[in-house]
Amino acid sequence: MNDPVSLIRSAVPGIVWPAIPDQEGAASLALQYQLEHTQWLAPAQLRELQFRQLEVLLRHAHETVPYYRERWRGLYDPTRPLAPEAFSRLPLLARSELQAHFDTLKSNRIPAAHGPVAESRTSGSTGMPVRMLKTALIEFWWRVLTVRDHRWHRRNLSGKLAAIRHRAVEAETEGWGPATDTVFAAGRSATLPISTGIDAQLDWLARQRPDYLLSYPSNVAELARRSLARGARLPGLREVRTMGEALGPEVRGLCRQAWDVPVTDVYSSDEAGYIALQCPDHEHYHVQSEGLLVEVLDEDSQPSSPGRIGRLVVTTLHNFAMPLVRYEIGDFAEAGEPCRCGRGLPVLTKILGRSRNMLVLADGTRYWPAFGSAGLAELAPILQQQLVQKDFHTLEARLVTARPLAPAEEERLRRHIQARLPASFAIRFSYCDAIGRSNGGKFEDFVCELTIPR
Repeated sequence: MNDPVSLIRSAVPGIVWPAIPDQEGAASLALQYQLEHTQWLAPAQLRELQFRQLEVLLRHAHETVPYYRERWRGLYDPTRPLAPEAFSRLPLLARSELQAHFDTLKSNRIPAAHGPVAESRTSGSTGMPVRMLKTALIEFWWRVLTVRDHRWHRRNLSGKLAAIRHRAVEAETEGWGPATDTVFAAGRSATLPISTGIDAQLDWLARQRPDYLLSYPSNVAELARRSLARGARLPGLREVRTMGEALGPEVRGLCRQAWDVPVTDVYSSDEAGYIALQCPDHEHYHVQSEGLLVEVLDEDSQPSSPGRIGRLVVTTLHNFAMPLVRYEIGDFAEAGEPCRCGRGLPVLTKILGRSRNMLVLADGTRYWPAFGSAGLAELAPILQQQLVQKDFHTLEARLVTARPLAPAEEERLRRHIQARLPASFAIRFSYCDAIGRSNGGKFEDFVCELTIPR
């Protein structure tokens, strides 16, 4: 049954159709009604509505957050209407500041209606773990936008979802999780920890026969490659959903080749929640403007023009426990032109990862590394690889291989990598039994170990 209306969960005994949801389900559906309208607004209208909410948030932050009250002295006047020019003069909030000033970034007067407050911690995959405070309202927003993503991509909620992720246990349950189950009587879901071996994952998926698979891009790529090598299909699979890592085009190609299914990605962070969802009609992303304001800034902290890569800066619009105002999240993205689908939500054409995923030259110039990772496996029996910049002249190629490589194979790999570099680097090979993921279950295929001040 692919009609989500017929799956709405009724909270009233004896009433099945039309369903009467409980309080949270009704609130979620009310927001879906509004989101259905706001997604089609013109960018200027969306901006006007964002600034209405932003005025309220900034007044609250100025009055109740000691850090902002001091930092914005002489820059912010809560008695005057907020103009975009005044907002852009507010200083950026660095990740290091969020780390160092946790106590003074907390609001001392959180609205009771926003619900209980909980502390969350990032995984520290960037080497800079941070703590955040979030209200129940923020968690509710997360669930609402999850439902928006399902509706955008017309998922059959009565189907089966398989998720392979960090901190999961092997289990099978009714429903797809709190976001969906609050509103809909969804189908079954099954979970498996990411630490499970790839062949065992593939065997598990064959037994589960899911309609939808959710995992990290690097894991999905390995599953697809192994599926092709074994000639193993996943009959019934409709879509692969990815999260948590930058998604490269090779993953989409592998999923088409292995299973003939599309890949749908989401971009989120622990601190800000959903930042952008993939467009229902294209492979780029729409910023979730109803929940946050996103800026893409160049090296001079000016807005990047479409097609140019810039730093992502986010302002959360509804977190009154610990407002993040012009927070430099550490990721880079490429802003895009307005989408042909007609939605007024801003477009991100690429989400490129963090500064530690950039190659840095001695003059400070940064490049997004593109080493033709998919082609490496054609040159040698490579099972997993990670490139690490050790200094301005050396890259370490960490490899997991099916057998020891011959010198000629190493030389072919060296030439393949060096041909794609913007400068001369020595390539040093090291061999591992496995290349681990971060504490958050993520995998990075390129890491720069240099500490370069901005």
